[in-house]
Amino acid sequence: MQRLFSTFAEGWPGAGLWLQRVLTSSILFYLGATHLLETASLGPNLPYLIAAVAGALLLLGLWTPQAGITIAIVEVWILSARAGNPLITIVLAILGVTVAMIGPGIWSVDARLYGRKHLEYPRH
Repeated sequence: MQRLFSTFAEGWPGAGLWLQRVLTSSILFYLGATHLLETASLGPNLPYLIAAVAGALLLLGLWTPQAGITIAIVEVWILSARAGNPLITIVLAILGVTVAMIGPGIWSVDARLYGRKHLEYPRH
């Protein structure tokens, strides 16, 4: 993971990334729940459920690049499969790509697992 990102953003940039992850995940959860409650069949709901699972990973900041790319791919799938206003789908696809490009930020599981570790050597 360190090879993907030179640093994990801290301070205001880190807070901004956290807010972006929370907002994107919240919308994906809402859309997934809404579509699941509308119809009982799995077929039309599958992309929304995949997006909601990727949103859960994004919320935690776990496997952030993969979750962001998955969100973008699924949103393009949704965009190509339905008619209507595509605005929210396009926005979610762009948010997925940007989070994948920027990284998870310091407040994420990825930062805890893959961030730089400070080693302290014992003094002799």
